[in-house]
Amino acid sequence: MSRKQWLGVSAGALLLVGFAAHAQRPSSPPAFAVGRPAVTAAADPAGDPAADVADDAVGTPRIAGALAGLLTPLEPAPSGPPGRVKVAPGPVTVRYTFDGGVGRPITDHLGRHELRPLGQNGGALRLVRQGSGLALAYPNRCRLAKERDCPRAILEGERDDNLNPGTKRLRYGAAVRMTPSDLADGANVVQKGYSVGRISQYKLQVDHRLGHPSCVLAGDGAIHRAEALVNVADGRWHTLECARSRTKLTLSIDGVPTATATVPPTLSIANAEPLRVGGKGTNKSNDQFAGEIDNVFIQIG
Repeated sequence: MSRKQWLGVSAGALLLVGFAAHAQRPSSPPAFAVGRPAVTAAADPAGDPAADVADDAVGTPRIAGALAGLLTPLEPAPSGPPGRVKVAPGPVTVRYTFDGGVGRPITDHLGRHELRPLGQNGGALRLVRQGSGLALAYPNRCRLAKERDCPRAILEGERDDNLNPGTKRLRYGAAVRMTPSDLADGANVVQKGYSVGRISQYKLQVDHRLGHPSCVLAGDGAIHRAEALVNVADGRWHTLECARSRTKLTLSIDGVPTATATVPPTLSIANAEPLRVGGKGTNKSNDQFAGEIDNVFIQIG
């Protein structure tokens, strides 16, 4: 074999070895991978509005990436047109989980019945992490010498006669978390209407410094209250539910009936006031709530 032929054969052999080595080399992983965004499936929206409220209500879609943070106080909704007060024509279910995050309207689980954050004296509401969703945090209990100077903040809707039960069956409530430092003579959780001025009202509150929750129905100049002698201001989440049957008002704590009151079968709850969460307004002596609220619900019929 000539020197020229030998060089040609050697070069070809080296080339074949290189191809074989490359074929056996494992492929390198990509420098980065693009993942699919997390999607949370929605359960049946017709589920029990009071179910599992401590871990967020069942049946409400989660919004991936919903942001916690401060809710900018808004102006109150314009007053609705005057007119005769009506009652809900049929069954109604409203549920607020507050899981939409900052920058989105606060609506119920079907995108209706918007609530607006209101504030006074620098008071503001915050959305904070709770379980797999968000909850509503209220200003700390004010200890200023002059109550009129205290920060105040609530959620308030607009006039909505569809939330008037009349004499129908009614369930309403929320999950709350309070500590002893959150207690005061008045701390309203959910209410529609007032107990004075013959306006009529349904309300859930945690009143007095003993942390006792109570359900209130008012109308025809009388106030009916079911109050539990149980302290719920222990730093843990508690589900509070008020249920009105034809002649009885029952307060349940964490699913356990705890207190009852007798109500007249003719007692009708219907008013032109908006739904409010966390106080009866933003003016002085508003029975301001302190602590956290989640999973507010109302069920009529």
